[in-house]
Amino acid sequence: MGNAMKSTPVATRSENNASTPCLTSSEILVVIHDYPSANISEPIFRTGEKLKVLAEEGPWWKVCSVQTAVENYIPNDHIAKVYHGWLFEGVARQKAEELLRLPGNVVGSFMIRDSTKKRGDYSLSVRHRSVMHYRICRLPNNWYYISPRLTFQCLEELVDHYSDIADGLCCVLTTPCLALPANPGNLTSPEPTVVMRHHLDWSSVDRTQGNSQLSFGVRHSMANYLSLAGSEDAWQGKSKRKKKSKSIYVMPNYEFNSLSMEED
Repeated sequence: MGNAMKSTPVATRSENNASTPCLTSSEILVVIHDYPSANISEPIFRTGEKLKVLAEEGPWWKVCSVQTAVENYIPNDHIAKVYHGWLFEGVARQKAEELLRLPGNVVGSFMIRDSTKKRGDYSLSVRHRSVMHYRICRLPNNWYYISPRLTFQCLEELVDHYSDIADGLCCVLTTPCLALPANPGNLTSPEPTVVMRHHLDWSSVDRTQGNSQLSFGVRHSMANYLSLAGSEDAWQGKSKRKKKSKSIYVMPNYEFNSLSMEED
């Protein structure tokens, strides 16, 4: 059937969205629009840049850039609040895709955001070959699920589960969106072209080999792949070391076909 262990649920908003967690100085904001706009002047803060809150002054917030240490003011409609590293408030589907495609994110980078389809529900957005979206539904008892066969007492347990196993998702969750440090000068630059080579045994590649007959592009791609694989293994290993007991209920005799895809 399932298990029901005690755990400390992550603080999430109530069904009427009235109990948003308080943002403290240790919490992070993310810039969702360049400020000021590039057609006005050189932006002080760029899309995807992470900020710390210094003061709230009505519609203007005094912030400090995590990347550049620049202090300045920014309108509150140009930022999104981020809780627990992966719960983004005020980010719609299109903006989620834009943020997940920024350099520094990898396959499996993810965020949870408010559903644009149903108030009180959430959506999980995951970077894969494209950005995939899954609706997180809420039961009357405030448990959550993507697939009805598997329910979770809180969002933190849902993230923990899908960080261990894809279980129907496009891939395992690896890192929260923008968790990896980005070069502030390249926050909006396009990603480098990847040269694909089929039927290649990646495990046998010597990343230190300098006189390979492979093209520079292929060798660069292999190095990126190996580096990415190493960072993902390290992140997942860290996640498993901190693994907490979960409160999960598995519906008996439920045929698991597909997960609930978000349709906006």
